[in-house]
Amino acid sequence: MKPVFDNFAEPTTDRRKFMLGLLFCSAAGVAAWRQPDKRLDFLGKEKLEELVPKKMGRWNFVAASGLVVPPNDQLAEAVYSQLLTRVYWDGQNSPIMMLLAQSGNQTGFLQIHRPETCYTASGYAISAVTPHAIALGSKTVTANSMEATAGGPTEHIVYWTRVGSQMPTNWEEQKLAVAEQNLRGIIPDAILVRISTVSNDPAAARASIDNFVRAMIASVRPDMRRVFVA
Repeated sequence: MKPVFDNFAEPTTDRRKFMLGLLFCSAAGVAAWRQPDKRLDFLGKEKLEELVPKKMGRWNFVAASGLVVPPNDQLAEAVYSQLLTRVYWDGQNSPIMMLLAQSGNQTGFLQIHRPETCYTASGYAISAVTPHAIALGSKTVTANSMEATAGGPTEHIVYWTRVGSQMPTNWEEQKLAVAEQNLRGIIPDAILVRISTVSNDPAAARASIDNFVRAMIASVRPDMRRVFVA
């Protein structure tokens, strides 16, 4: 006679549940291990309003309104972030418009301020976005350039984003930069810098913007310039 246990059928269902449970626990452990816990916030307790001078090179602050910004309902959803809008003028050329959008805990705030999104939502027709390099001393910032029109003069726009220690050039790279730093355990801060002016001469407009950007970065305390450029 065969032993009773020879006819015993292994409970495959319970075994399968056990293996699935083990797999889920392992996945949860990996997720917890990779959970970012180091906050990288270059701005810290500083306020953009105080950090950026009202006189930069030959440009002086003249107004805080008149810029294209996202709809109020979108701005209302953006919490724990800073937004600074200013208009500067050198007394001769077209005024320069500056928008700085900073987020210390998430980058969705920056998405609504990206010109491709912001200007379109405000009824502007926009051109294709093209790369635009700005020489800043020993480094070069790879920014983006585009034009926006709404039945009047053309607004020439140059902008870039910094996410943690990276300078992504589009929304996809921006999301990838966040993901890569999250995998290293870092929660990065981020900022979008948008500089624009109205002109009938695209080359002159970009040259004026570039000069303003150099004056802006030079006017900020050296230890805080990393807020704007990596």
